[in-house]
Amino acid sequence: MTTDSYLADCRARLAFDLLSHTWNPVLIWVLRDGPRRPGELRERIGGISPKVLTETLRRLEFNGLVTRTAYAEAPPRVEYGLTELGRTLLEPIEAFGAWAFEHGDEVMAAQERTEGMAGG
Repeated sequence: MTTDSYLADCRARLAFDLLSHTWNPVLIWVLRDGPRRPGELRERIGGISPKVLTETLRRLEFNGLVTRTAYAEAPPRVEYGLTELGRTLLEPIEAFGAWAFEHGDEVMAAQERTEGMAGG
């Protein structure tokens, strides 16, 4: 038995994987104010294709972070909302956003320096 804390099935890695998918934290953040229909989500996010939106919502639902509610109406209506578990990710996502706001210029400057060295 190994004591390596970053094996594929460890909880820390699971959490990092959840936030590493580009659209996961974005969708969680957009759903913080309540359930939304897929069209509303696309409007609020911008730049996400319907296919990627569907894949991301399914992934979040699979992981217990989002619920899908289908209404028996004509035409059919579907809404997605955060579960209580999904809401627990709002604070870490907000912390990442605050970090990015504070240090984003530094990261971009480092990227530009690296690109300059590679091109020269």
